[in-house]
Amino acid sequence: MTNTLVAGERTKLRIKSTWFRAGSPKSPQQNASAMAFITWRVSQHMLKQMRSAHFDIEVGQQYFAFTREVLVFMSQVIDRWAFERMSPDERMAFVSSLVRRVAEILEENEDRLMGPPDSAHASHFDQFIDQFNALSIHYADFGLANGMPDFAFVRYLGHRIESLMPQKDQRWVIDQIMAIEIPEALEMLQRGMQGVLSTEPRPQRSSRALHTGD
Repeated sequence: MTNTLVAGERTKLRIKSTWFRAGSPKSPQQNASAMAFITWRVSQHMLKQMRSAHFDIEVGQQYFAFTREVLVFMSQVIDRWAFERMSPDERMAFVSSLVRRVAEILEENEDRLMGPPDSAHASHFDQFIDQFNALSIHYADFGLANGMPDFAFVRYLGHRIESLMPQKDQRWVIDQIMAIEIPEALEMLQRGMQGVLSTEPRPQRSSRALHTGD
């Protein structure tokens, strides 16, 4: 069986991105923690959609290798968005806290499913931090176009994902990543960040909307 680009029936991911008590400013660390959770959920949704599109991503090392690549990419994109919205100090605090919290969530899940590495190897937390730092050098060459990662930015991720896939999927995976998965994921991620950083009070639901009886 060969893969073709799959859009069709796709599961919608509902993301809660507004603070319960909106209207008061949150610290960069608080915003980063909320955004890290959203980033994790979007990455897992993307992985699920890839598997639904018949790309073989086995639970185990490949599963987490894929997840790390996507999380690094998304963290890099969020950094660009933060650059456009925050002061240098706020951005530094926000992005560093975001990456550390993403690493913690990844480590919790990887340790649970794979077991923690032995003493001769770095922790899953440190492995992610090392990968983020190493790839930051490469991602630094890419930018945004109309607020979204440019073609080369996304294609670089596609090439890195390609190397993780079985041969039967390599022909199709870059197109799937670039044309379908990343645009959808970034839309959710951007909407999540707008909600997290918003200080607008949440709209009150009308009493009429709360009554559904006769």
